[in-house]
Amino acid sequence: MEFATSNESPEEPGTETSDDARTTAVRAAQTASAVEAAFAAPAGSSWSRVSPALTLYNRLALAGVLLPATVIAGAVAGFALGAAWAVAVVVPLLAIGVAGWLTAPRARASWGYAEGRTDFYLTCGVVIRQLVVVPYGRMQVVDVTANLLEQALGIATVRLRTAATTADARIPGLSLDEATRLRDRLAARSETFSTGL
Repeated sequence: MEFATSNESPEEPGTETSDDARTTAVRAAQTASAVEAAFAAPAGSSWSRVSPALTLYNRLALAGVLLPATVIAGAVAGFALGAAWAVAVVVPLLAIGVAGWLTAPRARASWGYAEGRTDFYLTCGVVIRQLVVVPYGRMQVVDVTANLLEQALGIATVRLRTAATTADARIPGLSLDEATRLRDRLAARSETFSTGL
């Protein structure tokens, strides 16, 4: 007596078939590709990334704000309302601190800039990605700033100011040498492409 055999396993209710899973994977890949294309560097160039020291800077800045806030808020809530309220205040603040600490490398890696032929490109953001394009001719002021912590870590922020105050852009976490070179290049290009605005 012969029995018919099949390699196909019966589908369980509520599970995706392999075709559905494949289609979902293809759509996800297309969406990811479209997102990357939307935030890509200009043709013929690639993103220049900022210094890894920005990760440490962000972590130290976060700790400098959250630790005192957590201690003060916890103490006030504890004395005024009791231990349960102190815990209710401290735990969310600590969770925010841990999340910020863990995501600092990814946030640093999201920063990038590229110098196009007529425009300067800047990208940043993890949850909300952003791409800013600033024409060289619209730049009015290019400055370099570094607070005490940035100076100690050997980094600086380059800020571009344009005629439209909403279009100002900044590139944090550049090494001091690169910040100076970028400032000089952008200042020279803004004069070359000046539109008189």
